[in-house]
This record gives sequence, structure tokens and C-alpha cells, in this order.
Amino acid sequence: MKTQGVLVPIVTPFTKDDAVDVVALEKLIEHFIKVGVSGIVACGTTGEYYALNEDERRQVLECVIRVAKGRVTVIAGINGMSTQGACERAREAEALGYDGLMLATPPYSLPGQAEVIAHFRTVAQATSLPIIMYNFPARVGVEIGIEAVAELSKVPNIVAIKESSGDFSRALALIKAELPGFEVICGCDDQAADFLFWGVRSWISGGANVFPGEQAAMIDAALKGDWEKVRSLMTGMLPSIQAMESGDYNQKAKLGCRRHGIDVGSVRQPLLPLSDADAQAFCQLLDQYQP
Repeated sequence: MKTQGVLVPIVTPFTKDDAVDVVALEKLIEHFIKVGVSGIVACGTTGEYYALNEDERRQVLECVIRVAKGRVTVIAGINGMSTQGACERAREAEALGYDGLMLATPPYSLPGQAEVIAHFRTVAQATSLPIIMYNFPARVGVEIGIEAVAELSKVPNIVAIKESSGDFSRALALIKAELPGFEVICGCDDQAADFLFWGVRSWISGGANVFPGEQAAMIDAALKGDWEKVRSLMTGMLPSIQAMESGDYNQKAKLGCRRHGIDVGSVRQPLLPLSDADAQAFCQLLDQYQP
């Protein structure tokens, strides 16, 4: 599974009737591939996986495979409230032909570290696909501890961690640990330049729904050692990225897709659309972006 480059945890478009908009999703995937992303992550956090029923989830997974398979890396988010649920989703994604999986600790149950390790081990045993662990304690309430990461990195098909803790000291400790056959992936959009500076070359970015080509160009610049271009690109995107990170991330990711001429609709409850004032303020930030 190729992970170098920008992989987009793609938004799930909805129609005005709140159905999955497969046509808009196809257009979005085509655009992202055209501007240089390396992969598509289906049913991730930015894709509102938690708000999809099983039929809708299947629609999204099948659409991504149909349009992107063989062109870029395709990864399925398999988060679930239980380990068994994640195992079932892993098997589903494998049967559909996905290249890899992304998995966080289960939300709400607050497992301890031994239970976190058992969770990932059990899911890894249920599939032959490579798994990217997803560390996002602000979302799920539990961190995958550094010692747990080191232990789980020994599992043959646990190959990487998307690091979204926001604690770059922790991220740097993982990077410098140089765990054999294991990769640290940037999962904090506002820290991407820092990850790149320390040698990370993979970025799973919700913000790439808004800036797909620009973020792909950042990875390319880092590969060439052009740090002035990295800084310039990051400087241009940073106000919008910081606005997204400050709150209403999914709403702003969807609003930002209008940059590509694609209307992906609104978010689904429990989230609510941005107020008119907040939407206008974010659009003004996007308009100020200078490539």
C-alpha cells in the first residue's frame, strides 16, 4: 500500500433531500485525482461515517472503489463502537478490494491501554489488509500510548499511525523512534510543515478536501528539499486551516469544496450547518488565499 503523498478523507456529499449524492462524490474523486492526491480515504471522520447507515456506507465504499481503484491508493475507514463491528467493516472493505484500512480506538467505552492493544490486534487478525492506526484522543477520548504504538508496530499488518493528537512532541518521539517497517503519518493539518521537516512524507488531511492540489504540491516540494515553497504554501493555507481546526471542521471542509465547483451539500445531524455569518467569514478567508 502506497502512502506517500496526500490522502484525502473525503467528505460524503448529500443531496438537498439528505441522501448520499453519488454523482457529486464521483466528481469530487475525479477532481482530487486530477490535481495530484495520492489516495482517497472513504468513510473517515470528515466523511461523517458515524451518520451513515450500512446501506449508505456501502454506497460510498463502492463509489470510491469504482472511480479510484488502480489510480490512487484507496483506504476504508472502519471505525466502530465495538471491536467486532470494526472486524466486520474490515472484512467488508477487503471483499470490495480496498488497499488498506484506517482504524481508531472505539469511542465512548474508554478502553485502557491493554484493551487498546487487544482491540487493534483482534482487528488485524480479522483481515490481511494493512492497517493505519488513527490516534485522535480529542475525538474518541483515549490516546494510543507510545508504548502501545511500539507494541502494535510489531503486528505485521499494522503498518502506520495517523497522528492527530496535536502534540508535536509526541509525534516527534514517534518519528525519532524509527520503528521498523512502521510509518508516522501527519494527521494535524496545521502542523504539516513540521511533520515534513522531520521526514514524514504522508499526510492524511481533511483540509485536502479544500486544498488538494496545494497540499500535494507541499509534499512534492518537501521531496525536492524546496523548503521555501513548503513555507509559502503553508503560509497561504494556514488561516483557513486554523479556522477549520478551531471548530466546525466538517462544515468548513464541505463549504470549501465549492472551490472546485462542486456542491457537496451540508452536514448531517448531529452536526448543523454553519450560520450565514460564519459561512460568509470562512468563504472570505478562502477568497483571500493567494496560491
